[in-house]
Amino acid sequence: MATVVLFHSAYGLRPAVHAAAARLREAGHEVHTPDLYDGRTTGTVEEGMAVKDGIGRDELLRRAVAATAPLTGKGVVYAGFSLGASVAQNLALADEHARGLLLLHGTSDVAEGATAPDLPVQLHVADPDAFEPHDWLNAWYLNMRRTGADVEVHRYAGAGHLYTDPGLPDHDAEAAERTWRTALAFLAETGPADTGS
Repeated sequence: MATVVLFHSAYGLRPAVHAAAARLREAGHEVHTPDLYDGRTTGTVEEGMAVKDGIGRDELLRRAVAATAPLTGKGVVYAGFSLGASVAQNLALADEHARGLLLLHGTSDVAEGATAPDLPVQLHVADPDAFEPHDWLNAWYLNMRRTGADVEVHRYAGAGHLYTDPGLPDHDAEAAERTWRTALAFLAETGPADTGS
């Protein structure tokens, strides 16, 4: 089974992230949930963005790299929710040993010249999503394909942005269940973690 690093959204390491990790563990995966906010959680996206901005993008990425450094030799599947998906994408594209990338509700810019030959990538996103508009997603898809990644996009009509989080108004139980079924199948296909020497 896979070694998964699951990054939280701008709301912080909320109960929904722990619940998602527990679900993945029940399926046999090793799951790590780094806390990029040092224990802080927020109740609104505005508060979450303020915490994120206070920490700064570079520091968030530094914390994420530090948290995953001991695991990268295992061949990690990077995953995340919204802001955490953006972080996961950046780390996966920088890790030549990455075994997969699972994006829930978010993406990030694809660096010029980035390569990820045959990297399995799966994106789950609301349709429409104010944070991930169609034009952006179309360009993102083309840019990710140019890296050599094998990309799947799953869209959920009428769902809110963070529809997998039952503690938020965006929650859509049906879309969330479909997402987790598809994501678990994706993780099962990433194969066993590479424990190389």
